[in-house]
Formats: sequence, C-alpha cells, structure tokens
Amino acid sequence: MFYIPRYMWKGWEGERVKSLVAELNSPVSSSEIRKKRVSIAVDYFGKNLHHHNLYAYQFFVCEVLNFVNVIGQFYLTDRFLDLGFAKYGPRVLNYSQDSSSGHDPMDEIFPKVTKCTFHKFGPSGTIMRHDALCVLPLNILNQKIFVFLWFWFVLVAVISAFGLLYRLATFSPGFRHLLLRGRSRLASAEKVEAVSKECQIGDWFILYLMARNMDPYVFKEFINTLTPTLVGKEHVS
Repeated sequence: MFYIPRYMWKGWEGERVKSLVAELNSPVSSSEIRKKRVSIAVDYFGKNLHHHNLYAYQFFVCEVLNFVNVIGQFYLTDRFLDLGFAKYGPRVLNYSQDSSSGHDPMDEIFPKVTKCTFHKFGPSGTIMRHDALCVLPLNILNQKIFVFLWFWFVLVAVISAFGLLYRLATFSPGFRHLLLRGRSRLASAEKVEAVSKECQIGDWFILYLMARNMDPYVFKEFINTLTPTLVGKEHVS
C-alpha cells in the first residue's frame, strides 16, 4: 500500500522535470547544448506560466496519502492484534528498562510457549487426549518484527506530519521565495525575487524541482534568461 502514492505520482508526473533539466545537470556540458536546453526550458516555462497548479496539487495529494496510509496501516495492525499494537512499543520499552514492572508485553501478544492438545488412538482404538507445552519459535521472530514495525510506523508518521506542515508553509509566497533563494544561491537575489513574484504555487514547485536537479551555474543562467521573459508578460498578475 505504501507504493500506491508513488505509482500515482509516477503516472501523473510523466517525467516532466527530467525532460526540462535534460543535459542541464552537469557544469561540463558544451556551451552550445546548454544554451539550447536553457532556451527550451525558458520557452516552456513562459508559455505554461500559471498552468502548473494541478501538477503541484497532485504531488501534495500524494504527500497526504502517504500520511493517511501510515496511519491506516497502524490502525489495521492494531485491529489485527486485537488492539494490542497501539501501546506495544512503549510497553516493550518500559519492560526492557524495568522487567519487574509486570509481564513481558511481547509474550502477551506473541507467546513463545503455549498449551497444546494432541489426540491419538490408544491401544484399544479409543481416542486419547494428551496435553503438552509447545514452543512457538516463529513468535520469537514476530516479537522483534512488530517492535520494529511500531517504531517504523511512528517515525514515518512523524516525518510525514512534518512534511505536511512544511507543505502548508509553502502556500506562503514569502516562504516560497526563501526556499527558491536558498536553491539558487548563485543567481541574483533581485532576479530570483522578480521571478518568485510572478509565480503561482505550481510554477514555484516546478522551479524548485528544477533547481534541485540542475547545476547551480546552469540554474543561474536559466534565471537570468527567464526573468525578462516573465516580467514582460502582459497576463502576469
């Protein structure tokens, strides 16, 4: 289930950023090829300005699904273990620090020894019942696996939650400008600000991804070429 948002994004994204930054992620590419690719990227961006919001929102939906997914997995695992998973991690941690605090919570959920009843035919042909203790070696592994899963789910949920808070912050134009400025440290601050003012959140998202995947010197050239194109557009708000 964790792969569902990834597959969704791969289908929606269509390698758009990869196409835009092709041959622009290396500082040693030939000047002629670099200028041609920069010109293509600038032309694309100018013609599609303010048409990238859906692209960004699709990515944001995948981020939300990541968070919903891990919460759902945690809930389903808790139901599967008869509501014994929600506090499993803290109980195991407490028991490991003070084993005199009670029964081992791992043995409560995954007992290593249990009662078994065997039936077999006796000498006279009647069915005889025998009680015995059975060792369940697989539960020794299950104890460790589900401890790991508990902490893994919590870690992923916390990271996803902070990711959503970060994503909410990117709806602020000022915060978006700071992020883009941090990614384009070699470009002129005035030109980066001018470009940021003309961009909606989808445009900024594309720019930010391009900055992450382009060589800093090449991105500086891209910003220098893009600035007069965007600032001079009549439909820019």
